[in-house]
Parts: sequence; C-alpha cells; structure tokens
Amino acid sequence: MTGTLHLIPVGLGAAPTETWLPATVREVAGRLHTYIAENAKTARAFLKLVGTVRPLQDITIHTLDNKVNASQMRGWLQPLLEGGEIGLVSEAGCPAVADPGARVVAVAHDMGIRVAPWVGPSSILLALMASGMDGQRFAFHGYAPIDPSDRARQIKAWEQMSKRHEQTQILIETPYRNEAMLETLKQTLQATTRLCVARSLTTPEEWVQAHAVSRWKSMPAPDLARKPAIFLFQAAR
Repeated sequence: MTGTLHLIPVGLGAAPTETWLPATVREVAGRLHTYIAENAKTARAFLKLVGTVRPLQDITIHTLDNKVNASQMRGWLQPLLEGGEIGLVSEAGCPAVADPGARVVAVAHDMGIRVAPWVGPSSILLALMASGMDGQRFAFHGYAPIDPSDRARQIKAWEQMSKRHEQTQILIETPYRNEAMLETLKQTLQATTRLCVARSLTTPEEWVQAHAVSRWKSMPAPDLARKPAIFLFQAAR
C-alpha cells in the first residue's frame, strides 16, 4: 500500500472555516506535516485557520511554481511510495480544478500513489448551482482574452457554442477587470441570452444574480471592484 496525496480545498474568501469545510477535512488538513502549494504564504494562512497538530514552522511546504518539472514533483511524492500523507492545496477553492495542481495529481497516478479528493468549495460548481443554467452541459474557459476586440470575438464564439450545444459557458476574470468584463458581456451578448454574475461566494459579501442581458442593461451595476467573481451565460434556445 502506498501513502496518500490528499487534495484539500481552501476558502474562496474571508469566512469561518466551519461554514465551508467539513470537520473531517479540517482534521486531515491539520495533521499533515508536508504540503504542496502554489504559494507557501497562502498555504500557511489556510493552515493557521484550520489549526495544526504541529507548529507551522515544522510543516514543510513545497512551492509549485511554473519552473517545477515532473522530476521535482516525483521527488516530493517519493516518500509516499513507502506510506505517509502529503496535502495539495490551491490558492483558492479545489486543487487541480482550473489549477496547476493537476500536474502533481497526474504524476501521483503515474507513480501508483493513492489520490484522495476531499469535499470543499469550488467557485465553478457553486456558481453553476446558483445560476439556474444547464448543469449537465457546461464548459469552463478560464480567462477571456485581455484585448477588448479579441475578448468580444471570443465571447461571441462562446455564445454560438452555447446556442449550438445548449451549453452553459463559464469564465473568470482578474478582480480589477471584473467591471470591464461585465460591460463587455452586456454589450456583446444577445439581449435574450441569460447572464449570471456570482461575487464573493461563501463569504458575507456573497451576491448572485441571473437575468437576461436586456435586463442587466437596465439594472444598476453591481459592486465587483477587486472582488472575486465568476461569470456564466447561456444563449436562448
């Protein structure tokens, strides 16, 4: 039997851990002495919230940046071939979902190491749940192009895909560009296309609205400045 790579979700914003992470997962997270994370500082902040069996300074955190290759990942995971446990965390939400942690998981499978996904918040799924849009056929695209004209063309292409496949389209944006993204969506999408904006999920500032684009144009703009948000739309049939 090998050891286990635990995939542990972290929070989407400032909120008590007991509101978004089950007690069993908090217990697992608190007992691990080795982690793989995009950012050690963020990982330590998460561990401070959940509480740890050993002092934070005694917990090893491997930083998963763009320079890390498969050989280094195998080195981090090598101890699991003889047993033990290692945690994998993302910057926010579920590790390995729209997240570079997927590379570590792939290496773990290649090495024959057990991978254990744990329950926790995913902004993609939470927003889809709250949108009222098709939850059986959907596509997550990550970020749209930064250039305004390229962004508009891509959004139109996704809208055509949505109509052709009756599929919900999901995307995110850097928080300081949220307002520009919403404006582009309002100006680019058809009036009958349904658009959902989900802001600050799982936090006291959570706000979710879904309406036809024509209604969005007549509504006061929501406060999205520098707040995590996710956008969904589905073309009318």
